[in-house]
Amino acid sequence: MNDSLAVPEGAPTLSDQVFSRTAGAHLVSGNGVRILKDARENYPAWLEAIQKARRFVHFENYILHEDAVGQRFADAFMAKAREGVPVRLIYDWIGCIGTSRSFWRRLRAAGVDVRSFNPPRLDQPLGWIARDHRKCLVVDGEIAFVTGLCVGQVWEGRPERGQAPWRDTGVSLRGPAVADVALAFADSWSALGAALPEEETILPESIPEAGDVDVRVVASTPGAASLYRLDPLVASLARRTLWLTDAYFAGTAIYVQALRAAAEDGVDVRLLVPGPGSDIPLVQAISRAGYRALLRSGVRVFEWNGPMLHAKTAVADARWARVGSTNLNLSSWVGNRELDLVIENEGFGQAMEEMFALDLTNSTEIVLEPRHRVRPAGGVRVRRPPRAGGSAARAAAGALRIGNAIGSVLSARRVHHPTERGLMTQGALALLIVAFIGFGWPRLLAWPLSLLCVWFALALLARALRRRRTAAPSGPDPRSHPAS
Repeated sequence: MNDSLAVPEGAPTLSDQVFSRTAGAHLVSGNGVRILKDARENYPAWLEAIQKARRFVHFENYILHEDAVGQRFADAFMAKAREGVPVRLIYDWIGCIGTSRSFWRRLRAAGVDVRSFNPPRLDQPLGWIARDHRKCLVVDGEIAFVTGLCVGQVWEGRPERGQAPWRDTGVSLRGPAVADVALAFADSWSALGAALPEEETILPESIPEAGDVDVRVVASTPGAASLYRLDPLVASLARRTLWLTDAYFAGTAIYVQALRAAAEDGVDVRLLVPGPGSDIPLVQAISRAGYRALLRSGVRVFEWNGPMLHAKTAVADARWARVGSTNLNLSSWVGNRELDLVIENEGFGQAMEEMFALDLTNSTEIVLEPRHRVRPAGGVRVRRPPRAGGSAARAAAGALRIGNAIGSVLSARRVHHPTERGLMTQGALALLIVAFIGFGWPRLLAWPLSLLCVWFALALLARALRRRRTAAPSGPDPRSHPAS
């Protein structure tokens, strides 16, 4: 690429191949894409599409709260199912842990086909780690929505109580790329049971062009790490600007180094994250633990002043943009099912930059004082997270920082900056304490480890017995697949 991240028209280029292979997603042209900001634009568009459905409704979302907003969507799903239109819904078990069983029973009784992703199982001790964090809606194979929003009252807020809505971003999509979103849903659906019926599958050639926007649909699965490879690549290729919005930032050493290298090379790198209104103070503390390294390299960091910033977006050189469900942390990059649209279009990129610039007017910039202490710009005081769980948050943040430092020493490759010297010392002390406990009171370490080994052993035996019962004479059941 010579001048920008945009892929030239015509035959596939080297840059197109690099992006396609890195993201595991091909470039689809001829689409219409529209930014939908917050619940006030997303929810009405979703409900209108559901109301107009004639062939099917496919909905996949991490959270459906059992509140007024959740009931509004439940009513829309049930009404459409009663009309005879197939409605299929996937929710994540952990994401919806506060939603009662009666909520799902009402949906099923009305004809909605509901499946839960990855409920806990005794034979999968670590199975709960993989989550379905996607947020998408596909209607009739004609329109799709890919977004960061879940379904709940907090996204609309409660104006009568003075509670502002959460800040979030989604997009509506028309054109051939809708088929790729539909395929992503079909993959999640088949992972939980029988596949979709043939009449609900969509082929790209059956969808007419709806615009001039090039789109990649990046559907990540546990272990695939599609965006974990793509995001550092974009940071490395950005020439002028790289503006990021993220709800739960906890960048790995590789990604943080990519951001720092871009900033040191003159790229305007900006990161917008939640401020005091974060719904998970623990993650906010982890994010703040990494500010100093970013700021020292010239990355500009901003904290949102509203109740919660839940968007996951990026825009580079006003030509490349990403909107979807993936956060900039290892859980999203590697552990979850995620879904994002990567858009390569100058008009869309400029609109994303304008939205980001507007968001900065409601944020506080974080800067370094002469002694390298992190503080808000202009002397503005930023309230710290509530004390509930505060010590745990500080401990987790410290553990993350120490772990990064230890990992860099073991790899013997990354250059250490002065700000990391203290972390190395803390890491050494932590390891010495663990060693001291092991020598003096070995049972404190042996008993938990032994119990964990017993649990894993029983889980493996249960799985082996189940496979033996279900295996065909000629070998393993071809229908079996790894748990996700």
